[in-house]
Amino acid sequence: MEITKREILASITIIAVMLILGFTIAGRIDAWQIQKNQEYNTALQITDPDQFRYGMDTSVGHAFVYGTLEAVDPVTYPEIGGAYLYVEKEEEHYTRHEREVTEKDSQGKEHTRIEVYWTWDLYKSESIHSQRIRFLGMEMDYKKIVRPCTAYIDTIKESRKVRFNYYGKPVKSVGTIYADLRDGEIPDGTVLRVNTGIEEALKEVTMSITWIFWVVWIILTCAIVYLFYYADNDWLNRN
Repeated sequence: MEITKREILASITIIAVMLILGFTIAGRIDAWQIQKNQEYNTALQITDPDQFRYGMDTSVGHAFVYGTLEAVDPVTYPEIGGAYLYVEKEEEHYTRHEREVTEKDSQGKEHTRIEVYWTWDLYKSESIHSQRIRFLGMEMDYKKIVRPCTAYIDTIKESRKVRFNYYGKPVKSVGTIYADLRDGEIPDGTVLRVNTGIEEALKEVTMSITWIFWVVWIILTCAIVYLFYYADNDWLNRN
């Protein structure tokens, strides 16, 4: 790939345009981040059940709330026992597959053969969860708070070719939510930051994300310039 002087000049123009666009977008990201940080830094910090209830009843607005999330009606599958907030059951089958494999013999000649291999493949899955939860003493619907990440529980083999994998969320978790307390409730899908205190949660949400944008933008700019060099640019040499 030969790079001409005109291609170099054109690539400099491309880089300049990308930098101008980058600074414009980064400026908007910074402005948005400043606005959000102001919201986070002025939010209430709640650790008391009475204050939590009062905040929802009076629609105090945004707040970081630290407490224990627990299932009011824990669930499980009889074969694994225990008690969980959420349990997922995956059925896997040990399945036979075939694929073509090309090999060379000692004389360098290629030969194709059929290779047989076996893998555990997902057949179907199902899940159950509590209908009601309690967070910092306040009972609510399961959908109100999301506890991310399930953990492996157990694998039970039904036969040589069928097994069940179980994953679940513990019946109790401690952490922080960030939510808008209005009309006596919190929004559906509010995320619980597990094992995270209010101060730590505040640091996480106020962390600058502009550097992430610049990393992605620089990689994108380099890719565009490379593709430009790789392309047929004979039109640049026309008088």
